[in-house]
Amino acid sequence: MTMAQQPHHRRRPITVLSLLLLVMAVTLGPTPSSAAGTDWWNPVARPAPDSQIGVTGEPFKGTNSQGEVRGFVDAHNHIMANEAFGGRLICGKPFSEAGVADALKDCPEHYPDGSLAIFDFITNGGDGKHDPDGWPTFKDWPAYDSLTHQQNYYAWVERAWRGGQRVLVNDLVTNGVICSVYPFKDRSCDEMTSIRLQAKLTYDMQAYIDKMYGGTGKGWFRIVTDSEQARSVIEQGKLAVILGVETSEPFGCKQILDIAQCDKDDIDAGLDELYDLGVRSMFLCHKFDNALCGVRFDEGSLGTAINVGQFLSTGTFWQTEKCTGPQHDNPIGGAAAPSAEEELPAGVEVPSYDDDAQCNKRGLTELGEYAVRGMMQRKMMLEVDHMSVKATGRALDIFESESYPGVLSSHSWMDLNWTERVYGLGGFIAQYMHGSEGFSAEADRTKALREKYDVGYGYGTDMNGVGGWPAPRGADASNPVTYPFRSTDGGSVIDKQTTGSRTWDLNTDGASHYGLVPDWIEDIRKVGGQDVVDDLFRGAESYLDTWGASEGHKAGVNLAKGASASASSSESNPFTSYAPGRAVDGNTDTRWASDWSDDQWLRIDLGSTSTVKRVTLEWERAYAKSYRVEVSTDGTTWQSAWSTTAGDGGLDTALFNGVPARYVRIHGLDRGTDWGYSLYEVGVYSS
Repeated sequence: MTMAQQPHHRRRPITVLSLLLLVMAVTLGPTPSSAAGTDWWNPVARPAPDSQIGVTGEPFKGTNSQGEVRGFVDAHNHIMANEAFGGRLICGKPFSEAGVADALKDCPEHYPDGSLAIFDFITNGGDGKHDPDGWPTFKDWPAYDSLTHQQNYYAWVERAWRGGQRVLVNDLVTNGVICSVYPFKDRSCDEMTSIRLQAKLTYDMQAYIDKMYGGTGKGWFRIVTDSEQARSVIEQGKLAVILGVETSEPFGCKQILDIAQCDKDDIDAGLDELYDLGVRSMFLCHKFDNALCGVRFDEGSLGTAINVGQFLSTGTFWQTEKCTGPQHDNPIGGAAAPSAEEELPAGVEVPSYDDDAQCNKRGLTELGEYAVRGMMQRKMMLEVDHMSVKATGRALDIFESESYPGVLSSHSWMDLNWTERVYGLGGFIAQYMHGSEGFSAEADRTKALREKYDVGYGYGTDMNGVGGWPAPRGADASNPVTYPFRSTDGGSVIDKQTTGSRTWDLNTDGASHYGLVPDWIEDIRKVGGQDVVDDLFRGAESYLDTWGASEGHKAGVNLAKGASASASSSESNPFTSYAPGRAVDGNTDTRWASDWSDDQWLRIDLGSTSTVKRVTLEWERAYAKSYRVEVSTDGTTWQSAWSTTAGDGGLDTALFNGVPARYVRIHGLDRGTDWGYSLYEVGVYSS
């Protein structure tokens, strides 16, 4: 979920509510289908009246000549966001047993003219007034710049599927702080209660669509809980729907004055519950620092307002530090948010931040690391968008130390300098649903890396996510979308989409709702060329590769655990031991420490010769800036298997081609501190 800030066309007093909200920033009587019985993609009965689809032709099935599934991936969508934030922030529903007129209607307080559409005013500027009527006229919504109305009506999702999409990640989303300050709500602000409801309703939507096709399991909207199930669904030509979670305080893991409001038992219970609901990917933090991790900042006055909101909720402001690498969080900047700041207690002010300190001090906490490892144990995938670079770096360190591929960046909120590390792990990356020019340019910039790692690409529409979507390029563009056009596979013909009495044209309406995703992809083809679309069409296979590899991951056997160890020196301390064996005892509360000089080593005897491919090193504060991993079969003749001159401490993973070794030596050459070298734990693996 992303927030977009629109200019205000009319000034009016804005309270902290407004600025905090900117964080997120008929009857169903069945009628026979004309094609029932022969055209499997058309329902036996569809509600009447209902939206038109605007696509003809059979959806493609099966795999390509290499046995790969085909199709587009939306890695970040919020079908059920209308149930979030107290239930009255996003107006309209993705389906209704009472029919389209009930599903696509505005929030009660928006009638008769939008005067009380507070969130619409905040996000879209002006006075918030609009025609609230949805079905059948849709005069003012859905629209690419209306962030308060339903964009995921089931028939619009159906059009995206008919246009070639084969994977949809439905992120269950909410934010307790926004819910608490928004005046209109009809349910609790508890985040996990909302997540449970959204999961249930996603299954209800599946059943609703199944009923149109004759019964359980027969519809095109298929919720899947493992990668093989997803492959089977896609091979049948249907849409594989994966559940994810994007919320600010998962499992109740809020922090107040830096004190966690959850514990490891809460995390285990929460992960187990989400897994049982069918959730297979999730964010650990979003917008506000929590007990698990620090966030990637928002910028400008929006960032200031969120910072105030964090203080009012947790008692702490964001804290920054100088970044240690090329990655950085978004700059907070010094933009004022006067109305939000007025809500602060007397004498409390938003801190000022140095321009050269753009990284969040808060990284992945001890509880956050526990949650990451808990997700790995359950074969779940971690969303790193919205995590601070410090938190992301540590999470990637953990995944690399375990060779775990389950990392996702689904909508352009990760520092792009992490891209190759994600691909190197086997992870998956999608770009936010930007306009075709910007999307194509970014896709072209990263194409060489996709070719290097032989992966496809995805998009994250973030529909219902309060982010804003591609504006129209205009009917007078030199290369507009021409209707009708053929789908990427060539098997379907896509014409303009009509719901009620309104017909949308991407050239003049922009990406107003989910049904225009195929039109947007055609616009990308027009602007960026077929190569970009081809990479997107490989997205389904690459996403499932990441998921399947996560499911199949097995923890390696640590050959060094309990092994005999020796060292060039060990620091002397009358109260504790820093002997070499402390680095291989399986306990990260103990450590080996050397004397305070550069040329030092730790040697591990594995007991017998094995193939060694991976060595992990958990450094204490006294780390090596320059060091080598050396191997030997006899303990006398050594060869360097891996080396670095840019060590920065933390958790390092040395990966190299398998070599036979009985002895492994960590040879420090240049210290990173004035102390010696100190290692909590060293792991040696054959895989």
